[in-house]
Amino acid sequence: MGVLAVISFVNWRLSRKAERDNPPQGRFLDIDGVRLHYVERGSGPPLVLLHGNGSMIQDFESAGLIDLAARNFRVIAFDRPGFGHSSRPRRVVWSPEAQADLFVKALTRLQVHQAVVLGHSWGTLVALALARRHPSLVQSLVLASGYYFPTVRADVVAQSGPAIPVIGDLLAYSLAPLLSRLMWSANLAKMFGPRPVPAKFQGFPKEMAVRPSQIRAAAAEAMLMIPAAFSASPSYGELALPVVIVAGEDDRLIDIDEQSARLHQELKNSKLRRVPGAGHMVHQSATMPIMDVINEAAAELQQRS
Repeated sequence: MGVLAVISFVNWRLSRKAERDNPPQGRFLDIDGVRLHYVERGSGPPLVLLHGNGSMIQDFESAGLIDLAARNFRVIAFDRPGFGHSSRPRRVVWSPEAQADLFVKALTRLQVHQAVVLGHSWGTLVALALARRHPSLVQSLVLASGYYFPTVRADVVAQSGPAIPVIGDLLAYSLAPLLSRLMWSANLAKMFGPRPVPAKFQGFPKEMAVRPSQIRAAAAEAMLMIPAAFSASPSYGELALPVVIVAGEDDRLIDIDEQSARLHQELKNSKLRRVPGAGHMVHQSATMPIMDVINEAAAELQQRS
């Protein structure tokens, strides 16, 4: 136990250093006990960006997507609860629905009443929950590399360990950050594959991602992923808004035929865009095609209005 205590102290010090080295670049909203960090840039129609599990605003920032979109949109990118500089109170089960309700309050506070919403990976579940629960807010959806239907996922079970009460805290604050550092390169290769990790991703703060608090948040979302898809999937067919679904043809984390293509079949007003040669991090590897899809979603709105 003494060794674990020392490791935990070292991880705590590294976490504080990571936060000092990567101070908040945006602003904060205090909503229902959550200190929610967001970045806002540009002007025009609102575009909301929701990152995936284990990630943060700097994912979209390093991809160049925020600056690119800000030429024509009012871009609002959130650190979802527990990631980046946003807090994640433990009294709440942060399901996609709970997060959607949080974000609609945040957007109302920011005087955003209608928006195009882009979700990546786990963020697609939140984007879909926003569209289901708050249809007047979401004008159209862009869903990238999403997981929409429940499947057997041994990797998800393995990733959920730090979310287990008591034992999970011990893991999250001691061994898990060390393992995350050791596996960082291998995990990136899988997420970006078959393409190499682009040089611009060096702007993503690895040390923020391997903090114990963020590891625990990521584990909790891994644990929620399959139940969330199981709960949400029966209602997808009820969505009538325009949706553009984007998937890397060579995604190594998600079977795009089983997920994206199937969702396209269930959504009446959807389009499916497959990106050849891209993997799970399609917004990083193919940023301009993602921007084209955002513009397509916005144009679809104009045609329908």
